[in-house]
This record gives sequence, C-alpha cells and structure tokens, in this order.
Amino acid sequence: MQARDLMTTDVKTLSPDDDVAHALKRFARVEFSGFPVVDDDRFVLGVVTESDLVDLFEPEEKVLWIPVGLPPFVDTLTYQIDVPWEKVDVGVDFVRNSGKPVSEIMTTDLITVEPDDDVEVVLEHLSGEPNINRVPVVDDDGRLVGLIARQDVIRAFHEKRLE
Repeated sequence: MQARDLMTTDVKTLSPDDDVAHALKRFARVEFSGFPVVDDDRFVLGVVTESDLVDLFEPEEKVLWIPVGLPPFVDTLTYQIDVPWEKVDVGVDFVRNSGKPVSEIMTTDLITVEPDDDVEVVLEHLSGEPNINRVPVVDDDGRLVGLIARQDVIRAFHEKRLE
C-alpha cells in the first residue's frame, strides 16, 4: 500500500493571505482540525490547525509586569496572577488577532510524503509525533496533491482486514 492509496485528493486549503477570522469560519464548517496553506501554484507553505488558533486566544503566561518609580529610576515588579478562564476577555484577543494573516500563525516545519511512499513511511510520521494528525502529500516539486489523515490510515487497515 502506498500514500496514493490512502490520500484524499479533494483537499480544502487556506491561502497565506487569508486572515484568522476566515480560518475560524472555515474550521466551523468542517469536521477536521487542520488546513494546508498553499500558494497560487499549490506549493505547500505550512499548515494551520485548531491548536494554532487556540494558541492565539490562550495566554501563555499569567504574569503581570508593573513599572514602579519615576524615570530614570524605574524598576519592574512581577506579579503572578491566576485569572479564571471565564473571566478572560477572549473578545479582545479575537479583535486583536482576527485580521492577522494565517501566514503569521501557521506551522512551517512540515512533514510531507510523496504519492509513491510506502504506507510504513506514513505510519512512521503519524505515530511518531502526537500532534501530527495529517500529512500533506506533495509531488516532486512540493505541490499539494493530497492529504492523509490518521483516520484515512485506520479506515484503510480496517477495510483491508475485512477483505
């Protein structure tokens, strides 16, 4: 079995110039959790996942920096705060980030496969890193020709067992 036997060829994509608000709308209408980002020639530039979008609205730190004193004698105090999630104003983050192009948030360190790659290569990629749920399939030039999701591999093995 090869990658071409597992891949979906009708791949929904995003453009690097699409904004975050557009990406959020696209995610709301599909049952999968990531889009390849391609240019006009279908070269794969990156991937945007739901977790990339969640990272925009989830504060990495709950640290408050407060400048104290008068210039030029300014010192900074650091306070650790613990704000319950229901009190976080996601609306402010949404307004601040919704106009960003997806090229600013996409993952660019990609793992791809080619159509003739053996299923073992696909399995190695999908089982090696817990955050990889899909692998773009590209031709020799790096153009997107398909996508393989974990469920595609599971479905193919299940169907093979039923034969």
